[in-house]
Amino acid sequence: MRRTPTDIKIPDLSGRRAVITGASDGMGLGMAARLAAAGAEVILPVRNSRKGESAIAEIRRAVPGANISLRGLDLSSLESVAALGERLREEGHPIHILINNAGVMTPPNRQTTADGFELQFGTNHLGHFALVGQLLPLLRDGLARVTSQISVAARRGNINWDDLNWERSYDGMRAYSQSKIAFGLFGVELERRSKAHGWGITSNLSHPGVAPTSLLAARPELGRSRDTPQVRMIRALSARGILIGTVETAKLPALMAATDPHAKAGALYGPSGLGNLGGPPAEQRLYPPLRSPEDAERVWRVSEELTRTALPAT
Repeated sequence: MRRTPTDIKIPDLSGRRAVITGASDGMGLGMAARLAAAGAEVILPVRNSRKGESAIAEIRRAVPGANISLRGLDLSSLESVAALGERLREEGHPIHILINNAGVMTPPNRQTTADGFELQFGTNHLGHFALVGQLLPLLRDGLARVTSQISVAARRGNINWDDLNWERSYDGMRAYSQSKIAFGLFGVELERRSKAHGWGITSNLSHPGVAPTSLLAARPELGRSRDTPQVRMIRALSARGILIGTVETAKLPALMAATDPHAKAGALYGPSGLGNLGGPPAEQRLYPPLRSPEDAERVWRVSEELTRTALPAT
């Protein structure tokens, strides 16, 4: 089956500083290249500096003269998040675009972050929550667009309020879904608070649909020594153009949400094909678990407590 070419136009981003997590490979790397090609100064906060240097070399081959550089960041460590925040604040440059893209998915056994949180909740949600808190002055200075990458896994499920860190019983997929629901609620609440307190930040959400990214591939550091059957099936379907997307199309919803002048505050962007699994990016209705203002406020409050990150009201 032949695919219909899918792409979006990205506006001129000259003079804009963009920060994107999870950009050392996969769709994050593709996003970073597109931002650089549009003229942005792109900051890649990475955990693995060797992968980061390889990513920069690849981007510069595609975009000669790209203004792109690395910073250190391990989202599973609040100390590392604070160190990045301190460094970028010392640099003093406004941030105009922040794409919270990094994530981990379904370790077969429960793992924890450096701070003792369940790995998916701590990395996918709490790490990014703390990062936004650390960067808030720079985001306000840049009147930033903050795009948070969630997942189709946030379409259903709930927050396990009685056991947020899955200490009593661990289910990898349910824990992943919770992390993305919490992250989505955070993005919605960030927009509400920015509007209420005059921060000048625009917050919205994106999801990549389903594509053959590295999330379900072999990850020895997660206790996954080989590719999962799911990712092998996803690769086969993607290669044949059946139902789901590619790494190239999966990056487009986040890029649309982060750069399109008409992208809406508080909205969700994802693939518009069957089941929202692939296809061109478009605005979508917020998933049911993301529509409760009470849950959004509760996630925010709990996240402040757990990360010891108090975001000012003014």
